[in-house]
Amino acid sequence: MRAFVLTAPGRCAVREVPAPVAAPGEAVIDVERVGVCGTDVEFFTGAMAYLHQGHSGYPMRLGHEWAGRVAEVGAGVDPAWVGLRVMGDTMLGCGACRRCGRGRGHVCERRQEVGVRGGRAGALAEQLAVPVSSLHVLPDSVDWTLGALVEPGGNALRAARAAEAGPGDRVLVLGPGTIGLLVAMFLRAAGAEVHLLDRADHSPAFARELGFTRVWTRETVGALLFDAVVDASNAVHLPALALELVEPGGRVVYVGLAGEPSRIDTRALALKDVTAVGVLSASPGLADTIRAYADGFVDPRPLVAATVGLQETGAVLAGQRPAGAGPGPKIHVDPRLG
Repeated sequence: MRAFVLTAPGRCAVREVPAPVAAPGEAVIDVERVGVCGTDVEFFTGAMAYLHQGHSGYPMRLGHEWAGRVAEVGAGVDPAWVGLRVMGDTMLGCGACRRCGRGRGHVCERRQEVGVRGGRAGALAEQLAVPVSSLHVLPDSVDWTLGALVEPGGNALRAARAAEAGPGDRVLVLGPGTIGLLVAMFLRAAGAEVHLLDRADHSPAFARELGFTRVWTRETVGALLFDAVVDASNAVHLPALALELVEPGGRVVYVGLAGEPSRIDTRALALKDVTAVGVLSASPGLADTIRAYADGFVDPRPLVAATVGLQETGAVLAGQRPAGAGPGPKIHVDPRLG
């Protein structure tokens, strides 16, 4: 089969590789759609921390935001899975440790992450093998585009819920990229008054097209404070700004990751009586995200600017926008295309 292979920072190719075989407890998926994520870009540049911590290494096959159809199953798996439309959890816990036993496999020390960690091949290929236990069935109302947005949506849903915001609450989202805009969509659907903070050199036009009219920069937000602040950025200075802009007694949620350590003043955290929450994974939010998409609670499809083939993936990771791409921040890959 054809697969996108990253061999070193900035070096990649589409190669013919052996098709996966379903091991016991696994399914082989015909991949229909894959999202390109900021994590993939970090692997492409060589900046991803896992590379330096020994959790990942080249060559590797990326792709953890995916949707597809079950093509075959391994021993011990109900054959009724074959033909079902599915997406899958990225985080694959060992299943034997205390964290896994408590339902926290997404923070298992020995976990694999599809297309990210532990040598588990990702979905930027025509087929993918994953444990059946990681799969979630997609209803017909969730198309392939939405299916590949479930994984980032699960992160965003968890972040929005961690803000504990609803009608009457004013919430600020830092960093209106894919995750930030998804967080904003879930918060708006919950009834919160949503504000966005972006860099001064970015146009607010796309966010406003999505109905978010309260778009600020650091210079224009002034002294306005918020009942909750969600940092969905990768900027090293914004975690501290989130704490600065939250109301006393409010909540700050950290779902973005900077490329180097961030710093916050824990004196401010305590003296303002603020609750801080970190969100790592979509895993606990996947099922509810699928339901939210299926019910039309949120519709994130406008975030997808273009869908390209495997051959164009390297250019996308290098920062090139596909010809004719729309204004959204997300690029999808259809491995069936050239």
